[in-house]
Amino acid sequence: FRATNQHSTFPTLTCFAPTLLQQDTRGGLWDSVKKAAFVIGSGILFLAAFGNSLTWHLQKVWGASGDFWQKLWTRLYTTFEGHDQALFYFGAMLVPTVVFGGTNALLMIVDVTAKPSFITRYRIQQDKNNPVLAPPHQLFLSLPSTHLLLITLSSDEPVGEPCGPELPTFHWALIELGAFALLEELFFYYSHRLFHQPSLYKTYHKQHHEWTAPIGIVCIYAHPLEHMLSNMLPVALGPVLLGSHLSTTCLWYCLALVSTTVSHCGYHLPFLPSPEFHDFHHLRFNQCFGVLGILDRLHGTDSKFRGTKQYERHTLLTSLTPLTESIPTSPRKDSERRVAAVSLKSLRGSQYSSVNYGVRSIHTAR
Repeated sequence: FRATNQHSTFPTLTCFAPTLLQQDTRGGLWDSVKKAAFVIGSGILFLAAFGNSLTWHLQKVWGASGDFWQKLWTRLYTTFEGHDQALFYFGAMLVPTVVFGGTNALLMIVDVTAKPSFITRYRIQQDKNNPVLAPPHQLFLSLPSTHLLLITLSSDEPVGEPCGPELPTFHWALIELGAFALLEELFFYYSHRLFHQPSLYKTYHKQHHEWTAPIGIVCIYAHPLEHMLSNMLPVALGPVLLGSHLSTTCLWYCLALVSTTVSHCGYHLPFLPSPEFHDFHHLRFNQCFGVLGILDRLHGTDSKFRGTKQYERHTLLTSLTPLTESIPTSPRKDSERRVAAVSLKSLRGSQYSSVNYGVRSIHTAR
């Protein structure tokens, strides 16, 4: 509300700016909390509905009855009887690896071939990675990091009875997943922001930001130290603190890996969580450090993001029309950027000419 003209008839609006800004901050934080609750709640409801539907279909096809998942777990538990550590490796390492590898294999085909074209229409940064032209060895630099993450996660000594014979109730598992998501937001935000400090960024975090337009396979491509403190710890902390059952831990690791893949994939696809938030972080570096956005709103590290088209597109896409088409970038802003660039170039050129003219004048005088 700062007056831009000394003859403005509304100079008194300036005195209300701090109050209005404070109200907007509080409202924005509450809005962010509500959005985070909506995301977590929707995910839990989806898992509940999907679990019930999947159970019904499996029982119908296989002729099973009673508690289907408990019987399935009992069979698996009996197979690994006396080898709890091997069962823990299987659930905490092998299954998440297969899920992560399968998801990224499909995305890699699209990234490298730019086909099918109907998927590339959903690319967020349309002028980049269409297709990906990076050398093949660079694309697979993240695989050792992925393997290291999963080995480290699964090599920890189990806490409590993660491989016990009884499965947790479905409702308790959903509550734990919600707690895991909140713990991840808390520890990932502050550890991630710490690695953006100048003293740490160049040595550790810059490796991850080599990709300003990220793709799925590089989602956990990072320096080993950052990988352990910022990628691994926020994800593993919840199951360790709560002493969660292996089934819940396995499901959480799979969800976390798919979630970070979607956040880095570069496509805003229908009916999948919006990756606009983290994609903007890779584009600008100093915005959008968290996962859910709660702490970013609290600390104001999403202020620039909220003034962009990416923020308008940061929603669940429920149609087949790409958001870059339904919410296009303003042509006026593009033209303003081009005019500003040309003006700056002209200004630099005129300054350079002036300097040259002065130098020639001095030489002439001499």
